[in-house]
Amino acid sequence: MGLDIGGANTKAAFIRTHDGQVAEFRAVLKYFPFWKRDSQQFLTLLSTLKRAAAGSAALDLIAVTLTAELCDAYRTKREGVSHVLNCVCRAFKETQVLVLNVNSALVSTKTAEAEPLSVAAANWAATGWMVSQQIRDCLVIDVGSTSTSIIPIADGEIAAVGKTDLEKLMNGELVYTGSLRTNVATIIHSVPLRGAVTRVSSEFFAQSGDVHLILGNIRELDYTAETPDGRGKTRDEALARLARVVCADIEMLTEQEILKIAKHVHEKQIEQIAQGLTQVYSQFGANAKEKVPAVVTGLGRNFLARKASEKAAVTKILSLDELTPKDAALASPAAGLVLMAATKLEGRQLTWKL
Repeated sequence: MGLDIGGANTKAAFIRTHDGQVAEFRAVLKYFPFWKRDSQQFLTLLSTLKRAAAGSAALDLIAVTLTAELCDAYRTKREGVSHVLNCVCRAFKETQVLVLNVNSALVSTKTAEAEPLSVAAANWAATGWMVSQQIRDCLVIDVGSTSTSIIPIADGEIAAVGKTDLEKLMNGELVYTGSLRTNVATIIHSVPLRGAVTRVSSEFFAQSGDVHLILGNIRELDYTAETPDGRGKTRDEALARLARVVCADIEMLTEQEILKIAKHVHEKQIEQIAQGLTQVYSQFGANAKEKVPAVVTGLGRNFLARKASEKAAVTKILSLDELTPKDAALASPAAGLVLMAATKLEGRQLTWKL
């Protein structure tokens, strides 16, 4: 089993292999905001995920990657890494636990705790490794609920320049915009409204999930994050939240005016990701966008990653769905991680049974 433990969402992926192939694959996601939960609730979550993903199967190995250490429940990343791994080891006392580092290697929990920055926010390495097993040269764009990872693959190896989140933010490999949890006020500073450029409130009135629900890019079922106002996840409720971004409401604005705001926010997200893509593509040299394909994955693979690739003038765009089971695209790091763990355990390269 692979565990991708984020600050807001935790994903588990389970595989059973047979004769060098993945014979069974299952992925599960649970919303779990670390800044609101305690250790006992996390232990309960881990048990729930194990049952949902693996049932009663005896696990040969558990691999872990985490980004939860970044959330402000922890004073430092060292503290976050130590707490998360301690809980995982308590939950699975009878099973070997290995941790992914930024060099796409699985290390012991002891090594991980001694070198916390080498395992912090390393989940992109699992996604990159999985794609690198099938495509020698590409750019992987993983748009999750919170952020976008851009992972260059060259000659069958991950060619990322940055290792930490800080380094990735500096060179375009991490764009902090996502499908669900991004505060609309961090995406835009103004919107076109009634013939004027209208400034927006910096309050947390609406998030990207509201925008994409309004536009039909996601379903209510896909909206796994909490809403900013604590209300429901219907389209009407999302319209009400987005109207507040310009300090208005659904009685002051028409649905078409709010829809126009949503489209503007969507376009700005696409521009943000396209800028990161252009920056990372420059590593490949001249005409890279014509030669090196983009592989899109994550919840926002079609309405954000693909659109950003098109805006950046990338010639060939593939979806991870074409390379792996469909559910793997919604939990790419967990899927890559569990495939890596099974490969390590069996000592041979495994293939997906699509």
